Amino acid sequence: MLILDGKMTAATIRGELRGQAAALRARHGRAPGLVVILVGDNPASQIYVRNKERACEDVGIASRCIRLPADIPQAQLEDTILILNRDPDIDGILLQLPLPKGLDSQRCLELIDPSKDVDGFHPMNMGRLTLGLPCLRSCTPAGIMSLLARYDLNVAGKKVVVIGRSNIVGKPLALMLLQKNATVTICHSKTNDLRSEVSGADFVFAAVGIPKFVTADMVKPGAVVIDVGINRTERGLVGDCDFAGLQGVASAMTPVPGGVGPMTIAQLLVNTLDAYVEHVSGC
Repeated sequence: MLILDGKMTAATIRGELRGQAAALRARHGRAPGLVVILVGDNPASQIYVRNKERACEDVGIASRCIRLPADIPQAQLEDTILILNRDPDIDGILLQLPLPKGLDSQRCLELIDPSKDVDGFHPMNMGRLTLGLPCLRSCTPAGIMSLLARYDLNVAGKKVVVIGRSNIVGKPLALMLLQKNATVTICHSKTNDLRSEVSGADFVFAAVGIPKFVTADMVKPGAVVIDVGINRTERGLVGDCDFAGLQGVASAMTPVPGGVGPMTIAQLLVNTLDAYVEHVSGC
């Protein structure tokens, strides 16, 4: 089975971005700028933010984190976003999710300037993705598509199944696969006979948040399996797929950790650099 090494691929992408960022900084007099808004003290969110900060530093993106208390009023959080929208040195704004209870995350995401929405969650960017127009694309799905491309795994004409219909992964991933001429089925908790749907797929994308949900008896021999999940268990981090069990069945698969996760952060860097280019070209 071919292991789709997201960690190695992301490192290659960062190397490419490092040179691009240096050349752009020399040409335009400033580095690309990214701000992460972290509300509260969620331990997992703090780890994610640190990883993003390190990745930015590695490629030459100027990043900073605005840390806000969990009990911040909604209006004050919105004001913070609006101030960043007007800052000409900020190219990307990332609101770390989930927000503490009582805060309206959708309202905040809609306030972010779409041209600075490096997470790709703004309705305008999602709408443009639906229409196949240029936009800042959701990081995890776009990172997955980049990983497939780097390994020359072509979905055109193939039957693919996406398990999960979230706005962050499932829906945008299905759209990106469709744009690459795949025949796409989205499965979810209300799908009748999910096993039958998955068993006929050439590519399986699992994003359900249930440890080892996809097992060997569900997958067609030779299928490519992309595991988007990351679940904390007593035995450590595991994905949504039974990695060990699928080794004799799948032709290629992403590990957890080290698969989709690093590609998500790499795509955030790509999006930030793309946003920077659009901003400096419009000056």
